[in-house]
Amino acid sequence: MAFFLRLLQLLICCVSFKQGLCFSATQTMVLPLKTQMGVTSRPSNKLSFHHNVTLTVSLTLGSPPQPVTMVLDTGSELSWLHCKKTPNLNSVFNPLSSSSYSPVPCASPVCRTRTRDLPNPVTCDPKKLCHVFVSYADASSLEGNLASDTFRVGSSAQPGTFFGCMDSGFSSNSEEDAKTTGLMGMNRGSLSFVTQLGLPKFSYCISGRDSSGVLLFGDVSLSWLGNLTYTPLVQMSTPLPYYDRVAYTVQLDGIRVGNKILALPKSIFAPDHTGAGQTMVDSGTQFTFLLGPVYTALKNEFLVQTKGILVPLGDPNFVFQGAMDLCYSVPEKQGKLPPLPVVSLMFRGAEMVVGGEVLMYKVPGMVRGGDQVHCLTFGNSDLLGIEAFVIGHHHQQNVWMEFDLAKSRVGFVETRCDLAGERLGLGP
Repeated sequence: MAFFLRLLQLLICCVSFKQGLCFSATQTMVLPLKTQMGVTSRPSNKLSFHHNVTLTVSLTLGSPPQPVTMVLDTGSELSWLHCKKTPNLNSVFNPLSSSSYSPVPCASPVCRTRTRDLPNPVTCDPKKLCHVFVSYADASSLEGNLASDTFRVGSSAQPGTFFGCMDSGFSSNSEEDAKTTGLMGMNRGSLSFVTQLGLPKFSYCISGRDSSGVLLFGDVSLSWLGNLTYTPLVQMSTPLPYYDRVAYTVQLDGIRVGNKILALPKSIFAPDHTGAGQTMVDSGTQFTFLLGPVYTALKNEFLVQTKGILVPLGDPNFVFQGAMDLCYSVPEKQGKLPPLPVVSLMFRGAEMVVGGEVLMYKVPGMVRGGDQVHCLTFGNSDLLGIEAFVIGHHHQQNVWMEFDLAKSRVGFVETRCDLAGERLGLGP
């Protein structure tokens, strides 16, 4: 599924909350990230994590344990899995084979009382079970039942964890769907994996070199990491139609291209009276998207600073992934890209610097007259119909990302994410 095109809020008809699960502040779980699919031989307290368009985690579910993979998504609340085999999905969770699987009835207090923060009401299916519906901006959708079962995160069993067991749906990209079983919701909502496990903190680090990295549940002191800079999470108590109150929302104050700060008013980065315009850190979205006026200012300045360095594509009809229209022609024989101006995202109290090859993305299979097509990895959220700024995982490569729920902040520092896994004992 094209998660980078998904709606910023899931359309969920049912939610619940699991009490009693507690993840000790001193307990830490380290998980390796790998691009290759399949289960690899690892110590019992480690999991697989790999990424291309999406970031996926390998773990087990049910009794006896069944291997599953889930997209790590800090922009979603409901975790879900495919529970019905289709021609395009060979790896699914089979609830009939799990003795610990339990569907949630719609008469349950879990189903009736934990729906206040979600846009759609609870519905009951013909079997009187709590019904879940999820829809994405690319017209993909899934539906099924809310259920609970035992997730095993490394060597730690988490019984009674709630998730959506999806048995039907439509996708615009079945080939991509076949690569993963489901989604792990990691935002601050009551139903999220983070909340259910009682995690005070989690971190991840994505390598850009070999698509590997590390995911860490809990807290640990890493002397080699360096000092993180932190930006506070923005809290919003009032419900607003276009504001996701359980997202990891930070305050974007400005953008600098090279040494020039874009001449934009601070108010353009603040949510308006409807909630439109929040800035979310989202591992479930691939690239970074900016509201139209901000994207246009960035595009124009980047064009000015790369004049004579890069050759614009010159095709007004070409828009990569529906939202990225600043593209360039790069000769195949050129090899490396020339030095480019860095783009700095200026948050309250911290900056994220995007530079080098991460700034550009080579469009797969696109060659025009011996030239490859490279596009700027910032897109126009207006073209996607998304009323928000979204910081995607492509710009989080080789950055240690820490989500500190206890202190309500997000921290980050540049580092070699391929080396991070080795330093944490995960091996190459």
